[in-house]
Amino acid sequence: MARRLSTGIEVLDRKLDGGVPAGSVVALSAPPASQAELLLHEFTSARKTLYLSTDRDETAVAEALERAPGRTGSPDVRRVPGDAPLDHSQRLFRRLPEDSNLVVDPVDLLERQDESRYRNFLNDLQNHLHNTGSLAVLHCLDGRSVPDARDLTEHVADVVFELHTEYAGDSVETRLAVPKFRGGRALPETIKLELAESVRIDTSRDIA
Repeated sequence: MARRLSTGIEVLDRKLDGGVPAGSVVALSAPPASQAELLLHEFTSARKTLYLSTDRDETAVAEALERAPGRTGSPDVRRVPGDAPLDHSQRLFRRLPEDSNLVVDPVDLLERQDESRYRNFLNDLQNHLHNTGSLAVLHCLDGRSVPDARDLTEHVADVVFELHTEYAGDSVETRLAVPKFRGGRALPETIKLELAESVRIDTSRDIA
């Protein structure tokens, strides 16, 4: 079995038999109004991380990390400009050292570029992750305007996490599905998460 890398969330690692295989591309699909950022923040606690932001500047991301209630690391935060974002992102991730993380938040700007160039970007990213034993997390906004290349992102991804927000009476529930997991097994059931002070799995029994 391929070496596993921690997600930074201990209980999730246990569900995934130790974490995510080294060299994997992870697509984290979530609604824009969800608390997906808490997951991204805890990913940074696992190892050295390059955090590429396509819609906020470095100061805004750094301040959000400082205010984050759960565990975080000290990622190298870089803003990806709207001009030639694929080239800029590619130059940055090629500097990733071994056993590190790449977070792209969100990946939508890259998905809206020329499809063939985006495909080459993903292939180059996969090769670099494989060579360095690293992990990439692509934050995919599942909103009203999903880029046409989203299917390509999820097809190339080795692991797909899908975050769902459900409203039950006066409460809000967050569930994580793992429908795709190369090098392992997809989870047969969703995981109920508590996204409050930190990311935790809700172990209470659901009542129909």
